This record gives sequence, structure tokens and C-alpha cells, in this order.
Amino acid sequence: MAKWLKWTINLTILTALIVACGVIYLQSVSNKAVILNCSSELFDRHAQRVEDGKYYLLVDVLISAGNAQINYRYFNLDGSSAGTILMQGEVQNMELNRMAYNVSVKTKTESEEVDKKHWPEHMKYLSYISSLHFSESGRHNLSIEVLDSDPDQDYAVVLFQPSNTVCGCRIVNSRI
Repeated sequence: MAKWLKWTINLTILTALIVACGVIYLQSVSNKAVILNCSSELFDRHAQRVEDGKYYLLVDVLISAGNAQINYRYFNLDGSSAGTILMQGEVQNMELNRMAYNVSVKTKTESEEVDKKHWPEHMKYLSYISSLHFSESGRHNLSIEVLDSDPDQDYAVVLFQPSNTVCGCRIVNSRI
């Protein structure tokens, strides 16, 4: 067999191996889910009594395979539920320089177990602004931006827009 034929076959096999490794790497990176468990304390400065305006907010974020689910859970000081908003949609893009995800929400589910007039102000605002966007365009766009993170401690500080909420988050699984 001629030397040039052996070299051609070897280079073809080497190229195929390099391409296969690249494809496998890209698949593993792109399919990794982002899971964040976030919390924040809410305070309504317009409340008559201090206890009336304090709530806890837990936000669970799951981003996987281009889909996103954001679950806002509100709690009273005694631990009872003050309401929930579940949003589902798709990731429009990721801005790696800002560590931000832009999400286009397709569906929203609000809890009906608590009367709307007893909802925390933050929940009322989030419900209002998302409903406004849904009525105008059929979608609600939001962004999730990592302001600071410490992967060694599995912790991140995250800004949610347009609700203007900053939360401390435990990183459960991430490509942050």
C-alpha cells in the first residue's frame, strides 16, 4: 500500500475522532441543567404594621435543554403560604459576558388558594406586569442575571427582572 494512502487514512480517522470528541463535548455542555434555589425577604414599607408587610420569597429556577421554569413561592412570617406564581417558557439567549439568561415565558399559573387582596405587593406587581405583557404580545420576557457567584460555596446572588428582585441562591446544578 502506498505511503500517501496510509497517511490519508490515518488523517481521516484522526479528524473523525477529533470531530466526534467535539460533538460529544458540545452535547454535554449544552444539555447540563441550571438549577437554583433562591430566597429573599420582602418588606412592604407602606404596610400599617411591620408584620403585615413582611414576607419570604423562595424562587426555584430550572433551565434545561432551552426550556425554563421559574416558580415564585411567597410565605407569611408564620410559614403559611401567601401565594405562588409558576412561569414556564424557553430560553431566548444567554449572555455569557453578563452571566444572564433571557427567558420568554409562554404560560403562567397563579395560586388561587389565597385571595388576591392578601397577596404580597411583590406578587401583585409580578402578576400585573406579566399579565400586561401577555395581553400585549402573548408572552412575558424576563431576565435572570447572576450578579456574583462562588461555585466553591455553591452560592450566587441573582437579579430577576422585570420584578427587580435580588435573591441569594443555592446553586444545585449549574453551568454558571
